[in-house]
Amino acid sequence: MDISKTIAAMKQDPAFAENVGMVLIHNGTVRSWSRDDHFPVSQIEVAADESKVEQIRGEIEQMEGIFKVVVETHSGVMQPGDDLLFLIVAGDIRENVKPALALLLDRIKAEAISKKEIYV
Repeated sequence: MDISKTIAAMKQDPAFAENVGMVLIHNGTVRSWSRDDHFPVSQIEVAADESKVEQIRGEIEQMEGIFKVVVETHSGVMQPGDDLLFLIVAGDIRENVKPALALLLDRIKAEAISKKEIYV
C-alpha cells in the first residue's frame, strides 16, 4: 500500500473535510525476533482470513465518529522487514479514532491472522 496515495484518494471524497480531523496509520512489519523470547526469526508464514478482516473492518467503520477504515493484509512466507499489515482509520476526533485503531488492530491480529515463526 502506498499510504500517501491512499490518504490522498480518501481526501477526494467531498465528505472527508466535513468528517475527518484525524487519520491514524498502522504499518506492521516482520520482526527479526520472536515476541516471546527474542529468539532470532528468519521468516514467518502468515495467513489472513480476508472475509473476517472485512467483517471486522466494517464493524469498526460503524463506530462513533469513524469516517473510513482501510485494511491491507499480506499472506505468505515473509522476511524480517517485510510489510505485513496496513491499517488506516480516519475519523472526527482522537477520542474516537485512537480506540478504533487499537480495537481494529487487536481484533484483526487475534481473529483474522495466523502466523508461524521460522527460526534461524
